[in-house]
Amino acid sequence: MADDPKPEETPIQRALRLKNEAIAARPKPPRGGRFQREQAAAARSSSKSKPWMTR
Repeated sequence: MADDPKPEETPIQRALRLKNEAIAARPKPPRGGRFQREQAAAARSSSKSKPWMTR
């Protein structure tokens, strides 16, 4: 994290920027794997018994 305060940045804006940088630096869960396919398949199979849940 670059902790160089910009002159036009208020302390609140600086805190928000640092918070967002910290959140962005966290490790992300894997995308598009077996878990996601299993979740999608479970949602599709259970939706057949709930016709009122269709879009």
